[in-house]
Amino acid sequence: MAKHKYLTAAEEASYGRFEAQAPEQAVLERFFFLDDADLDLVAKRRGDRNRLGFSLQLVTVRQQGTFLEDPLDVPTTVVDYVAGQVGVADPSCVKGYLERRPTPFENQVEIAEVYGMPPTPRQRRS
Repeated sequence: MAKHKYLTAAEEASYGRFEAQAPEQAVLERFFFLDDADLDLVAKRRGDRNRLGFSLQLVTVRQQGTFLEDPLDVPTTVVDYVAGQVGVADPSCVKGYLERRPTPFENQVEIAEVYGMPPTPRQRRS
């Protein structure tokens, strides 16, 4: 039986990564907008770095269809756009989001549960 390949080599290589150029404003507004339900969920986080990091994971999984290996491997324009929505004046604070190693993983689990996404392979192993 023939094996089906759904992604080209280029698509496979770029899966779960942002394109080199920054997203245009229309893309930001379409995929990286946080609605009231999102903002309520974000508001439960303590500290700017955690609110912004959680928000970035949320919009990234929506746009990319997967969580990133490095949740901060996001274009600066996306970070700035999302920071503006969650009221973070200094988007560079997000660098501290990874200080507590379990936080990004715990946020991924919560995002997957709240939004009805299937668990990732890493989540199934735990």
